[in-house]
Amino acid sequence: MTGNDQAMTDSDLQTLDDKAMESLRAQITEHLQVKDINGEHVGTVDHLDGDRIKLTKSDSPDGEHHYVQLSDVRSADEVAVYLSKTRDELM
Repeated sequence: MTGNDQAMTDSDLQTLDDKAMESLRAQITEHLQVKDINGEHVGTVDHLDGDRIKLTKSDSPDGEHHYVQLSDVRSADEVAVYLSKTRDELM
């Protein structure tokens, strides 16, 4: 490390985490597919509910709403939300 380099503080890291989460939340929109780590369809986004994604009940095998924690989201794009867990780990 040179004299001009500065280590990131915990506060700096928290700010980056907050910005990353804010960006991720902005990408998660109604009707996106939700896929597990293996690419398997888990459901369809109904809407964000706090720190969870509420899935549509019309896409659920039991006709009920299910939820996915935002902490289980790996990434999102204009097609889908990609999770860091398998479908079985979520249920």
